[in-house]
Amino acid sequence: MTTGTAYLLVAIAGTGCALPQRAVREILPLPRLWRPPGAPGALAGFLNLAGSAVPVLDLAVLFGLGRPVTAQAALYRHLVLLHGEAPLALLVDRVADVVRVEAGQVRPVADEATLNGCVAAEIRLGDTLVHGLAIDRILLAEERERLAARTREAQARLAEWAA
Repeated sequence: MTTGTAYLLVAIAGTGCALPQRAVREILPLPRLWRPPGAPGALAGFLNLAGSAVPVLDLAVLFGLGRPVTAQAALYRHLVLLHGEAPLALLVDRVADVVRVEAGQVRPVADEATLNGCVAAEIRLGDTLVHGLAIDRILLAEERERLAARTREAQARLAEWAA
């Protein structure tokens, strides 16, 4: 029997992070995104997913880590579509693997140690530490409200063009 918690390992501007696998709906190659004028830098744009406007957050920009500079690095970028009431996708530089982590490999991080407590844990994988992200804390409450308003606007724009 397999034990532990499953995580999706991703790279964000050279930083190793882990997302709880239960939060991940799907992994998509990076498609063309529509970015409305005046959108905040962390909003990479919107994905049209079967007629639904899905906001895409660029985690490197959101976390202040910068962007990859090489064209080769851009080839491996992916969207991680999340489960949840409101559609949301995360733009990452690379999806590396899915791993199962035992409780002893996970060390909690104090909420006040990271912005909004978005890094919930440090996970030891061999000699490497990766940041375990708390999906529900990636955005502040005010940011979630503003993103929801932008998503409604994008959905209305898509509906105008629907046949």
